[in-house]
Amino acid sequence: MILGFKDLRVWKLGHELTLEVYKITSTFPEKEKFGIVSQLRRCSSSVPANIVEGQSRKSTKEFIQFLFQARGSLAEAQYFLILATDLKYMSTVENEKLQNSYEQLSRQLNALIITLRNKKNNE
Repeated sequence: MILGFKDLRVWKLGHELTLEVYKITSTFPEKEKFGIVSQLRRCSSSVPANIVEGQSRKSTKEFIQFLFQARGSLAEAQYFLILATDLKYMSTVENEKLQNSYEQLSRQLNALIITLRNKKNNE
């Protein structure tokens, strides 16, 4: 039984990745404070935030809609990680580690969406 968003593995991973993004971006150049740092932190934190908001909604349909928004923010974060790596703000190793974690998170989001769709169709 799911008691709240903190019980969702997908939220936990999204939150952990957001913390990691904040840590890594704290080493980026000061000139990027309002550029890549801001964008990467925003889209990264948007993933678990959308999971929280969707889980708190009254309907499964709304929850699924917010999970799709989370998936879009996840893809945006993946792009900004590539950009930060190409600009030499982070190492290829750091990028690969985060990209692998984001791929795992994407799979978890997709699985949850499928589960919720099946639940909705059986209601």
